[in-house]
Amino acid sequence: MVKRLSGAEVREQFLRYFEERGHTRVRSSSLVPKDDPTLLFTNAGMVQFKDVFLGREQRPYNRAATAQKCVRAGGKHNDLENVGRTARHHTFFEMLGNFSFGDYFKAQAIEYAWELLTVHFGLPKEKLWATIFREDDEAFRLWQEVTGIPADRIVRLGEKDNFWAMGDTGPCGPCSEVVIDQGPAVGCRRPTCDIHCGCDRFLELWNLVFMQFNRAADGTMTPLPKPSIDTGAGLERIAAVLQGVQSNFETDLLRPIIAQVGELAGKPYGADPRDDVAMRVIADHARAVAFLVTDGVLPSNEGRGYVLRRILRRALRHAKLLGIDDPFLGQVTGRVADVMGEAYPELRQAQERVAREALAEEERFGHALRTAIPRLEEAIAEAKAQPPGAQMIRGDQLFKLYDTYGLPRDLIEEIAQEHGIPPDMLDWQGFETKLRDAQAIARATGAALFKVGAADLPAILLDLGKTQPTAFVGYASLAAEARVLALLRDGHPVDGAGPGEQAEVILDRTPFYGESGGQVADRGTLRTGDAEAEVTDVQKPLPGLYLHTVRVRHGTLRKGQ
Repeated sequence: MVKRLSGAEVREQFLRYFEERGHTRVRSSSLVPKDDPTLLFTNAGMVQFKDVFLGREQRPYNRAATAQKCVRAGGKHNDLENVGRTARHHTFFEMLGNFSFGDYFKAQAIEYAWELLTVHFGLPKEKLWATIFREDDEAFRLWQEVTGIPADRIVRLGEKDNFWAMGDTGPCGPCSEVVIDQGPAVGCRRPTCDIHCGCDRFLELWNLVFMQFNRAADGTMTPLPKPSIDTGAGLERIAAVLQGVQSNFETDLLRPIIAQVGELAGKPYGADPRDDVAMRVIADHARAVAFLVTDGVLPSNEGRGYVLRRILRRALRHAKLLGIDDPFLGQVTGRVADVMGEAYPELRQAQERVAREALAEEERFGHALRTAIPRLEEAIAEAKAQPPGAQMIRGDQLFKLYDTYGLPRDLIEEIAQEHGIPPDMLDWQGFETKLRDAQAIARATGAALFKVGAADLPAILLDLGKTQPTAFVGYASLAAEARVLALLRDGHPVDGAGPGEQAEVILDRTPFYGESGGQVADRGTLRTGDAEAEVTDVQKPLPGLYLHTVRVRHGTLRKGQ
């Protein structure tokens, strides 16, 4: 009989089950991977054990179990655009996993997964299937011997679906997924629906990776001396199955957060499909925001901070669709801390900081959003009024939305699609032409420096504006190497600024957009060899002169760096 367990109970029972079987319970690692420049975010349970699998690190245990916080919203693994529109996609999710570092292998991994799912969680054996790599005859035999699952519910799949590799070279091996048949009522309801169908009827619950080979640069594979196990099971998916709901968003892990959004919007969940999408987007994104900021990621114009900014701004736009005009994200992220704070106490400790960062982004983007959306809707209406084949949002319109109003490309495309305008009806080639023109103008801004109000500026700024205007590179890149031309505090030149101090910085080049027209200034980070400073504001007191307001986090920021 299926056990009706809360999400917290699923997490705890999973970890306790493996703890009782000799596994060390290991805390989730940060969402910011340690010493791994190949990843934006931790996106799987094995990330913190990568060096263990590669033989570079020794741990005092050879069996481990984790509930790992994960984000997939950038780079290769990017679920952002699907969030809210499906029952399963998330930016933030938890991955449950058990790991063996040269200890047990296939038979034991299969036995553990089967026993936990069927005995401890009570899932019906007759509803469970297994997929295997097409050449893995050993797994085919073990699934039958260990679990009694019949051969006709073991499906062989190709390398794309059932072979895992850490990279082009190194440890790799076949994998095997446990899949549950939720019945025809859940899926597409086509009579031909089977495990190969992309609908939700056949739901993947748990992936078992059998790391048994080492792949060389020439593609040859040799057996590893100590084969290992890496598994991953989505907490939200298992909770949905055990709670008898057809969507992860209907579980107790997400429904209270959706309810908070509904209260703020004054709308019930389930009454309007479009409102439901917006509520799901906000609930998911609030979890990502809360965990990312807690782990030290701040909204910025680069890297992880830029992904966080996209998540925040997507949530804000969907709030506008619900009619929420006042700042709200602090309340929703507070509900996230209520729901998940017992498992992750750091959420409660960082709650005020999370709310503060969310409010700052709401204030920054709110005005731009209010003015930009009507302009985009006008461009969409103009495109739709054209004859078939000529319906196009022009490049100059796209550039104005981006440059003047601060709408990023992905958000423009998403809103356009919602109005029936696909991406191929957006003239991004014309946009690129306008962007190159703007870059040329930005490089030639040293000519007319003295405008009204210039006399009020410190002499050093007037001199820099005339002799060394800042080159703006933000249209082409979100990051840039630059030199500190000047540091000021309260309008007076200084040689340096230390931890906790605020200063104004002039650089020889910058990717940061200065506040202009309807677009607010960018925020981000300045880094030198020993110092890091948060960029909180960027102003353009003169054409070609960008004044960056920064607060130093650590080290000393100096002129000439």
